[in-house]
Amino acid sequence: MDQSFAFYAVAVLAIMLTGMSKSGFGGGLGVMAVPLMSLFVTPHFAAAVMMPILLAMDLLIVWRYRSTWDRRLIFGLLPAAFVGLALGSVSFHYLDATTIKFLVGLLAAFFVVQFVASRRVDLSDQRTPLPVVFALGTLSGFASFIAHAGGPPVKGYLLRQQLEKSWFVGTNTVFFFALNFLKTIAYGAFGTLSVTSLQVSAVLSPMLLLGVFLGFRLHTVVDQRFFVNVVYGFLALTATKLLYDSGATFPF
Repeated sequence: MDQSFAFYAVAVLAIMLTGMSKSGFGGGLGVMAVPLMSLFVTPHFAAAVMMPILLAMDLLIVWRYRSTWDRRLIFGLLPAAFVGLALGSVSFHYLDATTIKFLVGLLAAFFVVQFVASRRVDLSDQRTPLPVVFALGTLSGFASFIAHAGGPPVKGYLLRQQLEKSWFVGTNTVFFFALNFLKTIAYGAFGTLSVTSLQVSAVLSPMLLLGVFLGFRLHTVVDQRFFVNVVYGFLALTATKLLYDSGATFPF
């Protein structure tokens, strides 16, 4: 593994972008972190380095948005997500992560295309069927464990709820805090976390503070309409990255 200056420079950029997007817009750019760091280290090591950093980010963001999260949506998604995490942990060493990236990227692209095609349609009264909510939660938990790509299914669902921007970020972050907490335990049990990865995480940890607080600032100055457009833009970038990593082509 090449823990060179170039690795740390890329890691700093990745962590700052992840922190800004998570705290300001509910995530999206975090999908870039592990692939960027994997230019210099193995993907497993990059994921291990990011795991405690993501958990620390979630703690800060949950505290900031502690009064603005929708318990009904969270408790509707978490049971299915826990099922997905369990399935992911069982198949962690056997399933091809490329296939999961393709499927999740395709789902993200679907949400973006649907948004672009229906901007003039009022979706506020449309209910998502419970089996669909369960499927989205399961896929999110599964993809999060296998490929660190659990965001698109849940973000697409939450965006359809037309939440105010602070409620969107708060609800999204509480959901992924629960998932990341369990994933951290599982990664430790599987031996994915190591003394070396934790040392690198500690060196990089100041950057998460800077990224998170920059995101907080952006969140306060961006209006609701622009916020929704930015989040869908991040979702489109996520879809592009996941489909590109899986070897697929993307029509955007």
